[in-house]
Amino acid sequence: MLETKFLIIGSGAAGLTLAVKLAAEFPKKKITVVTKAHQSESNTKYAQGGVAAVFDLKEDSFQKHIEDTLIAGDGLCDRAVVEMVIKEGPKRLRELMAWGAKFDTDADGELTLGREGGHSKFRVIHHKDTTGNEIENTLLERANQLPNITLLPHHFAIDLITEHHFSEERTENLSCYGAYVLDQISGNIFTIKADCTTLASGGMGRVYGHTTNPAVATGDGVAMAYRAKARIQNMEFIQFHPTALYDGNNGASFLISEAVRGFGAFLRNKKGERFMLKYDERGELASRDIVSRAIDSEMKKSGDDCVFLDCTHLDIDDFKKHFPTIYETCLQRNINVANDWIPVVPASHYMCGGVVVDMDGKTSVKNLFACGECSYTGLHGANRLASNSLLEALVYADRIFQYLCKHKPSHTTKAIPEWNDEGTVLLKGSEILQQKTEQLQRLMRRYAGVVRNNSDLEKASAQLEILYFEMEALYQKHKLNTALSELRNMVNVAHLIIQQSLKRKENRGGYFNEDYKKRNAVE
Repeated sequence: MLETKFLIIGSGAAGLTLAVKLAAEFPKKKITVVTKAHQSESNTKYAQGGVAAVFDLKEDSFQKHIEDTLIAGDGLCDRAVVEMVIKEGPKRLRELMAWGAKFDTDADGELTLGREGGHSKFRVIHHKDTTGNEIENTLLERANQLPNITLLPHHFAIDLITEHHFSEERTENLSCYGAYVLDQISGNIFTIKADCTTLASGGMGRVYGHTTNPAVATGDGVAMAYRAKARIQNMEFIQFHPTALYDGNNGASFLISEAVRGFGAFLRNKKGERFMLKYDERGELASRDIVSRAIDSEMKKSGDDCVFLDCTHLDIDDFKKHFPTIYETCLQRNINVANDWIPVVPASHYMCGGVVVDMDGKTSVKNLFACGECSYTGLHGANRLASNSLLEALVYADRIFQYLCKHKPSHTTKAIPEWNDEGTVLLKGSEILQQKTEQLQRLMRRYAGVVRNNSDLEKASAQLEILYFEMEALYQKHKLNTALSELRNMVNVAHLIIQQSLKRKENRGGYFNEDYKKRNAVE
């Protein structure tokens, strides 16, 4: 058993910001960060676009950013949360810059501001097209300088420890006492006992297969919180990124940033028709849900596997300067952006729902907090405004930190039972898990993707139930490994997406069901 004051699950922007702040404030307390891959592997690292925040008060205002966020969220944002995040955002970014994060500036040293879909003003700060990587590296460097932070890479959090694990306890008011964690190298499962646990475990793009997220995004935090009986909400709102590079594979897709459309690229179908203006007067700069549905509609009409992004009319030297990674990646796949159209397809990108938290990041389970993509704060409502996610991660990590400074968690004297896997055997061969994972991903893409309907969702629910019992049988019989744990989590998350989709009786933001009257919809 390992004991720690603060346990943080996840090493992206949200988790590391919180770790760094706690470590500096409480130099004698132990902070443990558990992360299932290499410590730098997270959704943060892959965020190309940037961070939206109001820095130019002459041209822009907090009010305009607030309005843009509320419009994108389609009536489901919590206005108080939106105002708080947007007003606190610039302070959090200045903090990050003071820690060494470098963002693009012009010749006068002023921040260069980009614009993305849904924003009425230029307000997205970025580091070329690798903003997330810059933030991640800055935070890791800082974390490595603080002796009271222990980073545990290649450790997989399996379950949160609550009263459910104490046989004699009543479970009306639940508290979290830490987590059971799998050391992926030795295969041992051990207990981390913590006075305070924070989920900062990112998204769930892998549930769909085609995703802009890295392989680690299997919804672990949401699934663990769900099993621990925390409140989960708005899981039907999955944001699909309209333009992931299409290469025919079912793995992590390379993202062609929205900023490329902001830069002037056109979307065309196979016949060469520029189709976006049929769907929305803003054309390629309409919000992501509208662009994704338009692409989905074009693909269904034509039976094609993808549409195309045409950059051939743009200044190619300028393009290379703005998007060096995108240019090079396309070149490696034999796509010369100067002459060739880029094949693109919608891919699951961001989970707008998650573990419900209040304005201090507290969940419905005592001593359990959540921040970043795995949480539902009320900022995004039914659809996230581009580049608001890193902002939310930084602001909520700070909110949890401020809360913990005022309300120090008390030390629990409870004896925590060790993980018990007596009678289980090693799972031979990973083919069965691979098959079941692909089956789940196909089911979600087909029945719970960009455009849904109730009959498909009912089919998905019935098929998922069978898959759940098959997975549960494997789980009961075998020693846990990463692939089995991830499958278990993805099945839980898929269940939440499908059930919460069936409960929603109207189209809002990123949720579109053909059976309901078309609200703001693509015809």
